[in-house]
Amino acid sequence: MTGSAARAVPRPALVGIFGGLFAGYLGLTAVIPVLPAFLRDRHAAGDLVVGLVVTVTAGTALLVRPVAGALADRYGHRAVMLAGALVAALGGLLYLLPLAVPALVAVRLLLGAGEAALFTAGAVWTVALAPHHRRGQLIGLYGMSMWGGISAGTFLGATLQQVSFTAVWALAAAAPLLAAALIAVVPVPHREPGTAAQGTSRGGGGLLLRPALLPGTALALGAAGYAGLAAFVVLHLDARGIGSGVLVLSCFSAVYAGTRLVIGHLPDRLGPRRVAAWSAAGEAAGLTIVALAPNLPVAVAGGVVTGVGFSLLHPSLALMVMNRAEPTRQGAAIGAYTSFWDLGLAVWGPVTGLVAARLDYPAVFGVGAACAVAAAAMAAWIGRPAGGPGGTGMPGSERTEARAA
Repeated sequence: MTGSAARAVPRPALVGIFGGLFAGYLGLTAVIPVLPAFLRDRHAAGDLVVGLVVTVTAGTALLVRPVAGALADRYGHRAVMLAGALVAALGGLLYLLPLAVPALVAVRLLLGAGEAALFTAGAVWTVALAPHHRRGQLIGLYGMSMWGGISAGTFLGATLQQVSFTAVWALAAAAPLLAAALIAVVPVPHREPGTAAQGTSRGGGGLLLRPALLPGTALALGAAGYAGLAAFVVLHLDARGIGSGVLVLSCFSAVYAGTRLVIGHLPDRLGPRRVAAWSAAGEAAGLTIVALAPNLPVAVAGGVVTGVGFSLLHPSLALMVMNRAEPTRQGAAIGAYTSFWDLGLAVWGPVTGLVAARLDYPAVFGVGAACAVAAAAMAAWIGRPAGGPGGTGMPGSERTEARAA
């Protein structure tokens, strides 16, 4: 190996990036469990308004992620990630003002843009710093930093709500400022003169960026199972007289994190196509078990299987995207790819609700399993070079994987 592939992982830099992501999401999500009560208490808002204010960030995140990735390619990962953290801090400060509901919607839209810049630039920065043989593993650990921040943020927000809304808003501003400080101390990676502009005029834009299109579609399909599990497993088990659906979700979350810690290296070692296909198949199997579970132990087993499969799906597909994107467009590609997650949740949230209302709760998990099977088939298909193993247009690691398969 030469260059970045031969370097050891720069751990102080990763601490700054991962820590910045954790702190940023801590601030961004601290308000989530608090906003519904705040809107009802201070603005007498109904369910529709509450839902709009809480979820509107996904709209700007969906649109901004590809743009943030392209800006990171052009102007540097640290600059864009730092800007995202500062925008998140500004949004936290704006909560302290006596804002009307339309202004709160505007603040949430702003925070969606900040979140998109923070996550996307950091994701590509992580890959740029990582040795080639550990990129998939570090993508997975990067995602764990995000989920850790989300878990800590929602817990701290709900706890501080007992003090005051102001205390929550202060945390929402302070945590992203800490993120900005952590990001700012990471050294700027070396950039070859003139490379930022190369490749920026080629290929599609936004969600249609070619390296991201098919892996992103597979990710959106995989999101159906997560949306159904998060929204309906509690109701599903209650309807069956089993109860304890929260335990299934907790086991899913714990296994999701543990899988990345223990076997997060598998996409690098076995190849992203193979791991993505098997991960999606595992998700489908787990969702089927949950749908048919006659008792709590079986339901928990289904949640565990789903967590193991779903955990490695995202980093495997992301590694496919990085392997297929030009080096100067990897930021735009990973931004476009990540937008498919937002798109998947935006689509599958209402769809699974409609399925639950028109059919029943097991059908929700059946739909998720079918989508996961489709994601597995797509992952297996898109990983093959057009000219067969060893064909052109395929990075070396992918050609090796295709020959091994």
